[in-house]
Amino acid sequence: MAYEVEAPKYVRLAQTIQRRIEDGTYPPGTRVPSENQLVQSFGMSRPTVVRALELLKRDGWLESRQGYGTIVRGRPAVIEQKDRRGREALERDESQTPGRLVAVDQVPVPARIASALGLPKRAKVLMRRFLVEQDGEAVELVSSYFPAGLVEGTELGRSEPLDAGTREHLEGRKKVRFDHVTERVSARLPDAGEAELLGLPDGVPVLSILVIAHDASGLALQVSDVLLPADGQELEDTYRLN
Repeated sequence: MAYEVEAPKYVRLAQTIQRRIEDGTYPPGTRVPSENQLVQSFGMSRPTVVRALELLKRDGWLESRQGYGTIVRGRPAVIEQKDRRGREALERDESQTPGRLVAVDQVPVPARIASALGLPKRAKVLMRRFLVEQDGEAVELVSSYFPAGLVEGTELGRSEPLDAGTREHLEGRKKVRFDHVTERVSARLPDAGEAELLGLPDGVPVLSILVIAHDASGLALQVSDVLLPADGQELEDTYRLN
């Protein structure tokens, strides 16, 4: 049975601050209230406030300036760039993509996915895993995770390829709208299952592109872990979905 899991306090606080940035309460270029003021205003602990501010800095809503404190940047800027892996992960038509759907299952949320979705440890999420192939060889492994409550009333839990992207599917069936995406790129060693699907020998790293799709309030709707064989680098990117 699907169920809703309430987001942690720091995520809810970050979403409230985002809404205040959106409605002009905290205009771009101004300082956000101090940690002490936020603790008093929202009745939350200092660690909760600090974690919420760090989340907003990481996703591009705020920035720290030496001598000025924490400054509002506004909604993350649109970065125009073609062939984004994140957009592909959201818009891929599985039925028309060379490859195969290798898993659809309710799983305990992995730690890095839990943080991105704002879910507590041990929460259950739906995972769809698709192996992209080219000329019969695996070139990309995409594991997409969805909060259990968002899956109800959709076909995401079915073991057949979708004939539309997950963004189009969810926007057409649920009262949600995808607004912007954050991509976090890092290198890591794949686990045994990932390495087997990608046909990689032991010790070969993968490039992990963690694609986090948000609505306008900053709530994460979907997280996709896109794995590619690659040498390591680390960066983060945010852009608007049009």
